[in-house]
Amino acid sequence: MAKFSATEGYRPLEGVYLKRLNRFLVECEVKGQICQAFLPNPGRLWEYLFPGSVILVNPRTLSATRKTELTVSGILREDTYVMLDTHTSNKAVSWLISHRLIPGLEDFEVIREEISLGNSRFDLLLRDSDGSLLMEVKSCTLFGNSIAMFPDAPSNRATRHVRELREHSLKGGRSGILFLVNSRKPSYFLPDYHTDPEFARVLYDARRDIRIMAVSVSWDRDLCVDEERAGILNIPWSVIEKEAGDSGSYLVILELRADKEISIGSLGSIMFPSGFYVYVGSAARGLEQRMNRHLRKRKNFHWHIDYLRDHADKVRILPVRTSSSLECILAEKVGIISDGSVRGFGVQIVIVPVIFFL
Repeated sequence: MAKFSATEGYRPLEGVYLKRLNRFLVECEVKGQICQAFLPNPGRLWEYLFPGSVILVNPRTLSATRKTELTVSGILREDTYVMLDTHTSNKAVSWLISHRLIPGLEDFEVIREEISLGNSRFDLLLRDSDGSLLMEVKSCTLFGNSIAMFPDAPSNRATRHVRELREHSLKGGRSGILFLVNSRKPSYFLPDYHTDPEFARVLYDARRDIRIMAVSVSWDRDLCVDEERAGILNIPWSVIEKEAGDSGSYLVILELRADKEISIGSLGSIMFPSGFYVYVGSAARGLEQRMNRHLRKRKNFHWHIDYLRDHADKVRILPVRTSSSLECILAEKVGIISDGSVRGFGVQIVIVPVIFFL
């Protein structure tokens, strides 16, 4: 049986992830040696990059632009191997199309890769009896048991691609975007309107003008895809229509690197041990403005959280955009994993174990 290999015939080496040094470089342990490896994925990957995670690395020849011999190709998440090399996605999709393994694209052939159009380069130029179709491929690593989402971080580049593909179609061409979901677990796909509402809006607006597909594949220990048809994921646009507004709930995650005694308005001075704190809030409207206010340091202090935020070494906010508030549910769930709450803040702010992505 024919297979597509993400590692170009090399058997990946198994290693242990230690930490992310920058956007494209990680520290890992391979064969008992601490070393660095190139990470060809600009995403946040918060669901994967935990110290101790099993990663798969691929030895590569050094080049003028590369200082590391190892490349991170995949990672083990629970019982599933996930391909992390985004450069491999278009090659995998090209192979699947050539072997007629993507439902709905059986009549297409790949004419060329890396096509320039406007200010961008797109992955594939396909052709069937009706002519050519310009196709962009996006690798999707953000998924749960039933749904996959893209992107896992705000992406101006992805938004620009959708706009340019739509413009190409409106001028008489044919274009599409295909999301390669790196697991067969999900049945549904959506643009991640929580993380990147602009991308979700642009993709939603383009849904009738460009071909939008989400397909799923599974990877084995050698990061190979065998000769089986890719799964097709349903895209429930009605969820975007209902939920992707400027309302919902959010979690503010704050890090204190040292113990601090902080004056908290009417609560007086409180000793905060070093660690991570989570504040849960909500906004019936103006969610984006509310979150931006929490990020700012220069402002009039109104809530107790404003005083703590002023002393935090790092702050991250995770939005959950919904048409109804989930504040109480989120506070309850976060409280389950917490090490306690802060006096006077109520259940909304708790101390949680180490968070690695700040």
